Amino acid sequence: MKVSGFTIIRNARKFNYPAVESIKSILPICDELIINVGDSEDDTLEMMKSIHDPKIKIIETRWDMSQKKEVLSYQTNVALSHCKGDWAFYLQSDEVIHHKDLPRLKQCMEKFLNDDAVDALRFKWLHFYGSYYRYRIDYGWYQKQDRIIRNNGQVESFGDAYAFRRKDGARLRRKNTGCFLYHYGWVQPQDVMASRRDNAHTIGFVDLKESERVKEYQFGDLNRFPVYFGSHSKVMEPLVKSHRVSQEDKKEIDRKYWWHPLKWFKVRYKTFKRVKEAIQ
Repeated sequence: MKVSGFTIIRNARKFNYPAVESIKSILPICDELIINVGDSEDDTLEMMKSIHDPKIKIIETRWDMSQKKEVLSYQTNVALSHCKGDWAFYLQSDEVIHHKDLPRLKQCMEKFLNDDAVDALRFKWLHFYGSYYRYRIDYGWYQKQDRIIRNNGQVESFGDAYAFRRKDGARLRRKNTGCFLYHYGWVQPQDVMASRRDNAHTIGFVDLKESERVKEYQFGDLNRFPVYFGSHSKVMEPLVKSHRVSQEDKKEIDRKYWWHPLKWFKVRYKTFKRVKEAIQ
């Protein structure tokens, strides 16, 4: 079995993507890793080259921003076209896999390697928000998605590259891995978060009202979100420890939930109690 990792990245430094951490999180179980580096306004290309791993293959592309949000799926499919593995493992630049899940994911790929009735392997999402110890499970925040696909030319990325589909229009056949995908796109300094949202508006990813285009994004009271008591991937530990808001939040969580068994055993758990109404 051969596994190809693949990702796309542009302006990683400018928008503070944990792109290096994302790539390193799956390198151990990949035989190759394709990085599609778009024409950037910063040193993104140098960042990718600094990883120095023989498994990595960098392709340089110029992104046509007139494609709006579809530029993301287009460039994802460009990266996918370079993959040679039986499975293609896709991560976006703000997504990370926990090191403890790698053996299980490899077992899943081996289990379904020769099962042509399986097109993709699905993850449970952890959307961290404002702090590395808070996540969102309310309306509008999808909670499951496919990130490992069979590399047989029949599956493609579409839309804003959040998901995959079969080219023949048939329903994508998937199996659950039981593993989390850690999404860190919303754990950012307030000014960076505001800049990222403006960029998403420009390329058509979101439609912001004029009142929402601010210099500093407001996360609000983090206590209204569920607490994450578990650990993070080893590759993320420096970023977690250096994030001031998260460390202050953790102190409050430790004080308030000193008795909680999930805290003492650092259980990687997400509540099943879905909030149906959007939290403002």
